[in-house]
Amino acid sequence: MFIARQPIFDRNMRVYGYELLYRDSKDAKIFNKSQCPERATATVLGGLFELGINSISNNKVSFINFNYDFIFSDSVELIEPDNLIIEILENTYIDDNILDRLKELKDKGYKIALDDFIENYEDFPLVPLADIIKYDIISTPLDTIKSEVNRAITDRKILLAEKVETKKEYQMAKEMGFHLFQGYFFEKPIIIGKSNNKKSIKLSYIRIINELRKSEPSYDSLANIIKRDVNMSYRLLTLVNRKNSGKKDILYTIKDSLVYMGLKQIDRWINILMLQDLSTDKPIELTRRSIIRSEFGESIAKDSKLKSRDMEIYVMLLFSTLDAILDQSMEEALEGISVTEDMKKALLSGEGDLAPMLKLVYAYEKGEWDKVRLLSEEIKTNENQIIEKYLKSLKYSDNIISIKK
Repeated sequence: MFIARQPIFDRNMRVYGYELLYRDSKDAKIFNKSQCPERATATVLGGLFELGINSISNNKVSFINFNYDFIFSDSVELIEPDNLIIEILENTYIDDNILDRLKELKDKGYKIALDDFIENYEDFPLVPLADIIKYDIISTPLDTIKSEVNRAITDRKILLAEKVETKKEYQMAKEMGFHLFQGYFFEKPIIIGKSNNKKSIKLSYIRIINELRKSEPSYDSLANIIKRDVNMSYRLLTLVNRKNSGKKDILYTIKDSLVYMGLKQIDRWINILMLQDLSTDKPIELTRRSIIRSEFGESIAKDSKLKSRDMEIYVMLLFSTLDAILDQSMEEALEGISVTEDMKKALLSGEGDLAPMLKLVYAYEKGEWDKVRLLSEEIKTNENQIIEKYLKSLKYSDNIISIKK
């Protein structure tokens, strides 16, 4: 089974829930674009139940696609109503049986969403049962649905704009009265020409990263940089002594703490610390996405032909949202940071030896399973092990995000 998730935001850019994209086997097609038989889809939902759907969706509601056959499966009720939004596909056949089934599920507390809604709002038989209506703003542009949006708001429907790709589209949908938003707009930088007020990476971070990129990094040099930053010093000592909890020796010095961590863990820690500091006015999901990508990509790389470059891949993917965090072009964002040419080529143009790994992670996030299969073959990794690595990266990101600054 293969699972990815896409965040759904509320009007305050907080995560409301996640849409789960999945397939049940290597040969199955993407569920939300196919007519899967009941047996296969019930297997998927049972698998989600066994994995623990809350761990996948970070204790937020899960939007799961249902077709005609799937909606009659008893497996639906494996997931509690508070954790599940039943999303009815746009090409689902409507008859009295499905209307009765949806009424039954609503009586049990489940919420119903209509996916890619293009029907006549007044006449479509599922509208009275729907709690959430999703509009694909590419298929149904915002300026063509103003009247039915107003009617839906009057009827107290929750409106979700999907495939929102820019901040401008997000703002327009928000002004129209949409409540929820899905798309990659939160990953796009807002670039308004040159400005002297742009966020910049603290010099201490750049110095540490550049020291770590040397062929023989110096613990003395690293300690001298960190001890000049009170917040960084405090967080380092707190982190290391927490890891060292239960042992007699308490590490009091910056250098001893760095030696205890080791260069690889210092590299990981300082890069995540930098992203957290830079992301204070950005959705937490942006930082979470960076951490998931980096952990996910590194773990895949270790079992691929790129295993000798796993740390490069980790840093490359961690920096994959740096342009959005800094509201700069990626080229500007990478200035001053010592990254390899292959990392830079992959991030700037999608080319070079590391680009297949970047593309694989992006394709997995979007549920583009055919691309995932082809790219997995290209880097010589076992596609069937990817889901386990993805779930571990979700758990890892939750642990990192939960650490207070």
